[in-house]
Amino acid sequence: MDLSTTYLGLHLTNPLIVGASPLCDDLDAVRRLEDAGAAAIVMHSLFEEQISRERERNAADLEAHVNAFAEASSFLPHPNEFHLGPEAYLEQIRRLRAAVSMPVIGSLNGVTSTGWLDYARMMEQAGAHALELNTYYIASDPTEDAVAVERRTLDIVRAVKAAVAIPITVKLSPFFSALSHFAAELEAAGADGLVLFNRFYQPDIDIVELEVRPDHHLSDPTELLLRLRWLAILSGQRPKLQLAASGGVHGALDVVKAVMTGAHSVQMISAVLRHGPGHLTRVRDELARTIEQLGYSTLAEMRGCMNLARCPDTSAFERGNYLRVLHSWRDPHVHDTRS
Repeated sequence: MDLSTTYLGLHLTNPLIVGASPLCDDLDAVRRLEDAGAAAIVMHSLFEEQISRERERNAADLEAHVNAFAEASSFLPHPNEFHLGPEAYLEQIRRLRAAVSMPVIGSLNGVTSTGWLDYARMMEQAGAHALELNTYYIASDPTEDAVAVERRTLDIVRAVKAAVAIPITVKLSPFFSALSHFAAELEAAGADGLVLFNRFYQPDIDIVELEVRPDHHLSDPTELLLRLRWLAILSGQRPKLQLAASGGVHGALDVVKAVMTGAHSVQMISAVLRHGPGHLTRVRDELARTIEQLGYSTLAEMRGCMNLARCPDTSAFERGNYLRVLHSWRDPHVHDTRS
């Protein structure tokens, strides 16, 4: 069974990519991932804040608030809390390129189009095959409108595209108000692909200590449903963009659904962290059997068979499904007397 696919212009032996995680920090772990069937790996993000701190750009801002608000300097992690500093990150790309044959995708995480983006060029020079741009941002400023929020990401994409020759993909949040339009804008700005979606980590609060506590939990397969909807929409509308599903992909059936709705690849993180590298082998083998059972001869033949490209009015289709779901539920404790 031919499981090969193309993502960001890279030929992959199968669609299973290990998404951004600390797994990329250990060369032996990465070798085991490749041996188990990983077709590519995404490095965890190098953060704008890391680069800014290293260049001491924000030292004055932190110092200015120390006396007025003692907790100000604690909002950002201490440099030792980051997995790799900027220079170590570039060296890790070089080491990974020497250690494995699968593509290595670098990742940048930030929200402004300033000097930190110079590291995109440095990642390319270090050997990254492609770049994933992660613009994790909560639009909490009431004076900032939706256009300005989108402009942040578009400016970053344009700046990086002008600086590098390797492909770039954008890891998006699902909360943009007009995602289809924004995808078109990203493509026009130079994005080669999109990753659907970023997972926003929801902090909890300690009601006694009056502290915010990070709450990091691994994904589960129910999170895939939102990805399937937008894969089906965007793969039909923007056929030149190469799409990756991220979040909720745990087994072979999840991969099949993602590919059927238009994904070129899937990113697996939580399932690998739970079950180890061998899980990739099991998913890859089951994927091959499932595709054959469904009557397809290649993965590429199956891709997009369930997208909305043939639907003349996608909004009406979505509205119809919404109404059907609402009216299909029945209380199991109430006897249905309809004949």
